[in-house]
Amino acid sequence: MLSTVFGMSKWMIVLGVLTSFILSFAGIRLGQNSLPRDGGRKFAVNGELSRGKPRGAGLIFVAAFAIAGILFVPFTAENLIYILLVVGGMLSGYFDDASETPWNEYKKGLIDLIIALAGAFTYVNFNGSTIAIPFTSLSVTLPRWLYIILGVVLIWGSINVTNCSDGVDGLSGTLSMVTIGAFLILCLQAAPEFSLLCGIMIAAILAYQWFNASPSFLMMGDAGSRAMGLFIAFAAMKSGNPLIYLVLGLVMILDGGLGLAKISLKRFLKISILKNTRTPLHDHARKNKGWSDPQTVYRFAIIQAVLCFAALALSL
Repeated sequence: MLSTVFGMSKWMIVLGVLTSFILSFAGIRLGQNSLPRDGGRKFAVNGELSRGKPRGAGLIFVAAFAIAGILFVPFTAENLIYILLVVGGMLSGYFDDASETPWNEYKKGLIDLIIALAGAFTYVNFNGSTIAIPFTSLSVTLPRWLYIILGVVLIWGSINVTNCSDGVDGLSGTLSMVTIGAFLILCLQAAPEFSLLCGIMIAAILAYQWFNASPSFLMMGDAGSRAMGLFIAFAAMKSGNPLIYLVLGLVMILDGGLGLAKISLKRFLKISILKNTRTPLHDHARKNKGWSDPQTVYRFAIIQAVLCFAALALSL
């Protein structure tokens, strides 16, 4: 809104990022005691340590992201839809966080499907269905219906693997910032305005990380993790190179995705895999490998950062 009037100058970019950080930090500082309390996770490693902590802080930092995004990113209907969808994904997670009885997976899956369809339709409507082939100069134009199907898979998958990676103080936020930062660089050429949205999202998460560093004072809950996963999927599509998400988000995909695959195969096909591997992988690292929480966060982040660096070096 403001950048539409004054232009997207360097000062507007700085103001947008600082506003997102300040709103997020101040909002969490002042509003954390109003958030719902965590009941502890029975089957997670050290899950009982989270009992009684405020959860659902994603409500605050996503709101900060949305306000700064609307104020400082040049207004387009497409950007507004993405922001509103991220807020919608956050709200679905927050209501689950605040509910005395956790929502069942089918209810959450249906909400994710609706949001994913809206996001995929929005992207195709404004950008078409051409995608780059990672690490080559080639691109391919898909039938729009096929892009929408693949876009739904990308969005749904990103929401859920990011959500499942949220189990160690600082882990999901750190991995998400690394991945979003890589997409920010890719979007500088493909979608400069969206790269500013990436910076605003990173700033909002950074403020949350101040409070979530181990030992944490509060947690983002599904309100934060689901919104971050949704935003990452939008960033992947706006980069014009959505397949590169498989590299830029590989640690989160393996951390959260292997557990989803393990449970799904067991439940629907009666196939057991990874019998000696605890999932999510961050629980395997802590319980089976003896890593501390900070070691898990740093080592996972280092691996993801190296992968992002290599992918960017081969892409730019």
